[in-house]
Amino acid sequence: GTGGPEWCDAEVLRLLRRRSLAALRREIEPVPARTLAVFLPRWQQVGSPNRGVAAVAAAVEQLQGVAVPASALERLILPARVADYSPAHLDELCASGEVVWAGAGSIAGGDGWVVLAYADMAPLLLPPPAEITLTPLHEMVLKALDGGQALFFRTLSDRVGSPDDAALAAVLWDLVWAGWLTNDTLAPLRALLGGAGAHRARPAPPRARYRRPGRPLLPSRTGPPTVAGRWSRLPDRDTDPTRRTAALADVLLDRHGVVTRGAVSAEGTPGGFAAVYPVLSGLEERGAARRGYFVEGLGAAQFAVPGAVDQLRALAEDRRPAAGALVLAATDPANPYGAALPWPERVVDSGEGAAATGHRAGRKAGALVVLVDGELALYVERGGRTLLSFTDDRDALAAGAKALADAVQAGALGTLSVERADGAPVRSSPLHDALTAAGFRATPRGLRLRG
Repeated sequence: GTGGPEWCDAEVLRLLRRRSLAALRREIEPVPARTLAVFLPRWQQVGSPNRGVAAVAAAVEQLQGVAVPASALERLILPARVADYSPAHLDELCASGEVVWAGAGSIAGGDGWVVLAYADMAPLLLPPPAEITLTPLHEMVLKALDGGQALFFRTLSDRVGSPDDAALAAVLWDLVWAGWLTNDTLAPLRALLGGAGAHRARPAPPRARYRRPGRPLLPSRTGPPTVAGRWSRLPDRDTDPTRRTAALADVLLDRHGVVTRGAVSAEGTPGGFAAVYPVLSGLEERGAARRGYFVEGLGAAQFAVPGAVDQLRALAEDRRPAAGALVLAATDPANPYGAALPWPERVVDSGEGAAATGHRAGRKAGALVVLVDGELALYVERGGRTLLSFTDDRDALAAGAKALADAVQAGALGTLSVERADGAPVRSSPLHDALTAAGFRATPRGLRLRG
């Protein structure tokens, strides 16, 4: 009730702040790891009824900055979040300049890692360009696209004076996977993945074309399908480590809700968890994030946004969260296994005592996971010929097999031919009955389901 200024020692204020934060951390008991596995896909809107370009834009906002396999982006990752996903949705965002995509390294088989980002965040979130050996043709392409130029393939070919479409296309994709170039559409990437390129499928025989006497035959004005659209240079990266780390911490909280050491490491963050820890601590002090022991077994250095903490608490109070069965790319940020959560140990009885299957789950391009009520039920290795099971519950195996069959029939996976399960022929595996009941049919080598 006194008037005039009042004074308080800075150390007293710091003590009050520390005790307040400690009280907030004690408000929630740690939840089981399974709860995180139910929470994370829901947080990332997996299985949501959201539709249209707005839903794709919201999904990109959570996914920006993380590298995912190009082959999974439009077949599994975005369709899992957008009920009516169409490639035209993402193309609309890219063509309008809202979103840019960048390559982050090639993968065997014509695949590669792709990073999405909003244009205003791209300088902070896209990885720096990789060092590659630049030939004179590489340097001419980069020079032709200087100054914000965006050129169609044939115009670019004319600028650099390249008479060989195949050589120029190879140079373009070298620069794409190294993180130097992008396109205003994903059509060339789809053509590359779909085998339209000369390296993936036998080219069609050339058709006879008219030419005026005395004039040489000119190449197609459009170029191969793998180089359609307009090519341009990606924006220069912001090299300030403080700004880059601050932007990364924000998107990690937005993407995961609860940020753990494993989740950061799985994304290949430069410097790992130690690099973003100071920024996350600063966000806690400002009240934008909370630190605590939210999930059992993942250490005390966990950071979460308040809404995520509330959802975790609600899921923990629900004894049997009805998550259902989900089929995700193993590299999907919504898959917590191999990232925030370790891969479960799986040992099967080979008849001579318990023995490991010889196969190991991993966050590999082309691999799939099937989650049933938050538990890892099945792991499908790249190519689909080998399955690993992580449960003996027949109901869970049946639900996982049914979800896998539904994904095949929806066209997300193509034909799936399973030959081995848990290190043995699938015919002698407990998975045989579950897969057969889900619609797989016997073949001389195993079980098959066509899309």
